[in-house]
Amino acid sequence: MVRPLGVQLYTVRDRMKDGRDEVLRRIADIGYGAVEPYDPLDDPQGFRRVADDLGLVVSGTHAFDLLRKDTGEVLDAVAALGTDSVIVPAGIPEEEFTTRDGVRRAAELLNGLAEKASAHGMRLGYHNHWWEIEPRIDGVHAVEVLADELAPGVFLEIDTYWAAVGGAEVPGLLTRLGDRVAALHVKDGPGVKGEPHTAVGSGVMPVPEILAAAPADAWRIVELDDCATDMLDALAAGYAYLSGLERV
Repeated sequence: MVRPLGVQLYTVRDRMKDGRDEVLRRIADIGYGAVEPYDPLDDPQGFRRVADDLGLVVSGTHAFDLLRKDTGEVLDAVAALGTDSVIVPAGIPEEEFTTRDGVRRAAELLNGLAEKASAHGMRLGYHNHWWEIEPRIDGVHAVEVLADELAPGVFLEIDTYWAAVGGAEVPGLLTRLGDRVAALHVKDGPGVKGEPHTAVGSGVMPVPEILAAAPADAWRIVELDDCATDMLDALAAGYAYLSGLERV
């Protein structure tokens, strides 16, 4: 099953300061069918009302606050958003991914959070950056070691751009991780740390090959951390590119 294309709302964080509802309307007007919030505690009931009115599905939500606030409060907010997928986007020290013992500690933390999420009827996921990719443990990317240590119900949201920046051959990585991958962050750019991202389809990423290597039912979520052009224009260009591919 191919799910609707989504947007990670961190992409438009600055635009949303001046009017969340209008930005969500623009995203829906472009053609996106899903959104992924990054702060579930920020008016979850109001957010869901607007998303529902616009026909936008909440595919999941990042929830950094799981690592620093009462998990019950955070998970209640996630439930109010209307999703059962909650994702830890960062917050585990980077150095933990440089040794096998460190990866095991990271997995223990995530597995513990996954048990709490399961008690709320939710699945927990983890989102990578480059620091879970660059280190190799016995020749294997740290994120792959992490996958082996995670409980079966914990999924991965693979940020394909940061995986490439970290040195992975992304289609191969996705193939090896298989059904552990429940979501992708699809982004593009020059493939260099510190350089602005570009609209999907206008950078160096082999997007068609990446999408073909991922599970067919994984969410495809467009995200640009920053961009040299207008973010909404970049989202529109990325949508046009992705919707024009034979398989997204």
